[in-house]
Amino acid sequence: MAIQIGDKAPEVLGVDQNGKEIKLSDFQGKKLALYFYPKDNTSGCTAEACSLRDGYTDLQAAGYEVIGVSKDSVKSHQGFITKHTLPFNLIADTETTLQQQFGVWAEKKMCGRTYMGTLRTTFIINEEGIVTHIIGPKEVKTKDHANQILNL
Repeated sequence: MAIQIGDKAPEVLGVDQNGKEIKLSDFQGKKLALYFYPKDNTSGCTAEACSLRDGYTDLQAAGYEVIGVSKDSVKSHQGFITKHTLPFNLIADTETTLQQQFGVWAEKKMCGRTYMGTLRTTFIINEEGIVTHIIGPKEVKTKDHANQILNL
């Protein structure tokens, strides 16, 4: 069952680009923008990450921390962070455990081909660890995602 608005987010979120375990309790007292994206260094995912990078100071001023999640490896995340000077952590969800918990690992179709992949989705989690907003795959504006979160 996918996580919905009003649900408590799981305590263990995964492992970041440095191999460090990331927990929900690490962000106590802050709002968390947990964004799921398909793949490092693709056009839409890069645009989304760079929007969040460019708006990071404003997001922090509004009480947010940002964490990205994809199926990519720790090594891939390290390169993505370095290449685009990303100031936030990326979780390497290589087994799609967190994506499945949040209901964003799903069947996708492209060019007549059906495959499993990540639905671009952002979950806003409040200071108590409760999901308050979900910005779904058809709603995420990759080039203006930071403002989208700030305007919730």
